[in-house]
Amino acid sequence: MTSFASFSSRFGIAVLLVALADFFFYGQPAGITVLLFAILIVGAVVAVHPAALNSTRPWLKPAALFVALLPLAENVSPLSVAIAVVALVVFALSLSGRLRHGIARIAGQVALFLVAAPLRLIRDFFQWRRTVRRLGGRRIRLASIIVWVMPVTLGAVFLFSFGAANPVIEYWLSLIDLMKLLDLIQLARIVFWLFVLAGVWAFLRPRLPRLLRRLPPLAPPAAVAAPAATKPATTIEDVVFGKAAILRALIVFNGLFALQTGLDAAYLWGGVALPDGLSYAAYAHRGAYPLIATALLAAGFVLAALRPGSETSSDPLIRRLVYAWVAQNIVLVISSILRLDLYIGVYALTYWRIAAFVWMGLVASGLALIIARIALGRSNEWLLSANLATLSATLYACCFINFAATIANFNVDHSLEMTGDGTPIDTEYLRSLGAAAMPALDRLYMHQFGNQTTYLADQMMIDDTIAEQRQWRAWSFRGWRLVQVLDKRGPLVLPPPTQPLQRSVPDR
Repeated sequence: MTSFASFSSRFGIAVLLVALADFFFYGQPAGITVLLFAILIVGAVVAVHPAALNSTRPWLKPAALFVALLPLAENVSPLSVAIAVVALVVFALSLSGRLRHGIARIAGQVALFLVAAPLRLIRDFFQWRRTVRRLGGRRIRLASIIVWVMPVTLGAVFLFSFGAANPVIEYWLSLIDLMKLLDLIQLARIVFWLFVLAGVWAFLRPRLPRLLRRLPPLAPPAAVAAPAATKPATTIEDVVFGKAAILRALIVFNGLFALQTGLDAAYLWGGVALPDGLSYAAYAHRGAYPLIATALLAAGFVLAALRPGSETSSDPLIRRLVYAWVAQNIVLVISSILRLDLYIGVYALTYWRIAAFVWMGLVASGLALIIARIALGRSNEWLLSANLATLSATLYACCFINFAATIANFNVDHSLEMTGDGTPIDTEYLRSLGAAAMPALDRLYMHQFGNQTTYLADQMMIDDTIAEQRQWRAWSFRGWRLVQVLDKRGPLVLPPPTQPLQRSVPDR
């Protein structure tokens, strides 16, 4: 009976959450309702695990979860939603007592949880059916039906009695149209209900695949490598990744990277003339992304060559060469960032170029962490955890940055029209960024024409943004701030015959 009652109560909570999700999201814009629904899921998880918060610091887990959900209040985006989902998974696993220690192991649990989540409801349903049959399914099902006969019957009697005595209730009852209720049952809506039901059920019953639960604990760093005496003396691994091979490879790699760094210093920063037909912008653009791939390949080589406990990891000369090589890789990444900055100076800023800046910064921090891992004698699991923590902090910070407004402001402020030098503004691309780009375009038009000039389509986009933000479901803190600026705009002024130059931006 306990298992039956547990399943029934959780299923009832899940159905209630599905109904609220239908009210919040189906056919409605997404905004503050995403944060509200996440908070409701948190309340439901706490309700099914009430004893989990009986600890010395019960406020710690909810406080950490609140910080992770804050990006949803700033703006609803795929990134903020992904951070919220991961935080909810970690919170649910921690309350159920299944959360491991260590960022790398937690990341693996989250990945397996998300993979198994769609099938959790189906598996639990069949398990419940087997439990019901084992405990006497007919009697339990009959009891579960009979227990609702009296409440439903008397509730209906009371409701119709109140309808006869109260004209307001009678009016409400007259508004019930069964045919219209049937019209609400659509295939797309049913699919939406099932999707939400499977999702919230995974949080109410946080379980991981049995394969993960049966895995043995990870071996400590000292046990990763077997004693040297037990290894064969003539294996392929000893030849390819032996001490002599690693030493020679590091000498060659350091020389090649020094050559590349020297060329960058000469051509990009030293002012040496490039070969005929090659511009500085083309030189910068062609090298930015391949150099990042080279740095990642170098990081993989270092991890493979200097495994914890191996002979090469304890050799002082090899360690110094590795330090020098990784340092050159960091310089290479910095050079890639400067290359990209030069390219942006010619071809303006886009979403992909911002993403490239963020990615290059993460690669540089990852290389620095490799040096820390070698110097401190830590394991690869520590390195993975440190990189995941850096990535998580970076993505969390990105949730609070309005990249559309950043791109628009940068491109306008550095455009040919505003400064007399630079790139002609691509107003078509800025309009594609949405209403967040309109304050920057207004500054451009004020500078060019002396008044706030825009197009009718822009005004319609602004009106749609303001109208959407005035719906409580679509509210966000970023949208609210934007509306405060857009509301202060003057009336529409048609543009003069001469329009700003239109120019396409490559590599968006």
